[in-house]
Amino acid sequence: MATSNSDGSGSTESTATRRNTKRPKYSKFTQQELPACKPILTPRAVISAFLLVSVVFIPIGVASLFASNDVVEIVDRYDFECIPQNFRNDKVAFIQNDTHNKTCTRQLNVTKRMKQPVYVYYQLDNFYQNHRRYVKSRNDEQLRDRKNENSTSGCKPEDVANGNTIVPCGLIAWSLFNDTYSFSRGNTNLTVNKKGISWKSDREHKFGNDVFPKNFQNSSLKGGASLDPNISLSEHEDLIVWMRTAALPTFRKLYGKIEVDLQPGDTINVEVLNRYNTYSFSGKKKLVLSTTSWLGGKNNFLGIAYLTVGGLCFFLAMAFTIIYFFKPRQLGDPSYLSWNRNAGRH
Repeated sequence: MATSNSDGSGSTESTATRRNTKRPKYSKFTQQELPACKPILTPRAVISAFLLVSVVFIPIGVASLFASNDVVEIVDRYDFECIPQNFRNDKVAFIQNDTHNKTCTRQLNVTKRMKQPVYVYYQLDNFYQNHRRYVKSRNDEQLRDRKNENSTSGCKPEDVANGNTIVPCGLIAWSLFNDTYSFSRGNTNLTVNKKGISWKSDREHKFGNDVFPKNFQNSSLKGGASLDPNISLSEHEDLIVWMRTAALPTFRKLYGKIEVDLQPGDTINVEVLNRYNTYSFSGKKKLVLSTTSWLGGKNNFLGIAYLTVGGLCFFLAMAFTIIYFFKPRQLGDPSYLSWNRNAGRH
């Protein structure tokens, strides 16, 4: 039974009425009464859909492959060739000894015209920048603001050197790539522009222009390149590129740009300072010169993926068409229902 309460004005309100006021406001959305699209997948509709996908995807795949094939790449693996013959049985000992001359000369032959800018990459194989401990070994607050330069949480084991805070700290910065390349064509040196190789958002928001390297690579064990303590982190673009960690164990990172055209038949002499230790973990080092297209760098995967999907849809459309013409099935015929077929047997 519903009860009633009385206030000073003598009005009454039932419990049932109060309960009703707590109900949500009626709408077709809350009551799931909105109209829904329930397409009937007739053979003609399915065949048309597959044909539409194939007509769209196949041209995109062809265009992507042509764009990828227009990219000119020169790839040179130098980690083995830049080790002297008498040290090839113990490469780690050679690379860890600072007294050995680690300079070697490589020659790259240009077979197709390479329009400027020609991008210079270094490629590392079997280097796991995505390892959980490696990825977490950094402190973004320290990189961003000078006020937090003593913040080293998460940077172990590269957080302090000789009792002093390391800036930038962490394993990622410590292992900065330190091979260098010098290019020449004939008697002319080719300048490598290293400005603008990093993301603008990283330079402006992740690496502070008032944060300067301190005590970096001052421990007994050095991991890679050193940093000029008079240049702010936002201007160390090699560091910024390196600290955007790769997701796969084989990756390329931008080293710089050659801003002249390279012609077919040109021989590019490269003086490589081979210092980065990839030999202790059976890694590979490659130097890559590459142009770009409207789609980016050389990558056939996108074109192949579009062609595969488009070709599969076209094949299914043709298969369904043949089945539809040679063995049609009447739609909505109740005689095809299992209980009707079973009933006809008795």
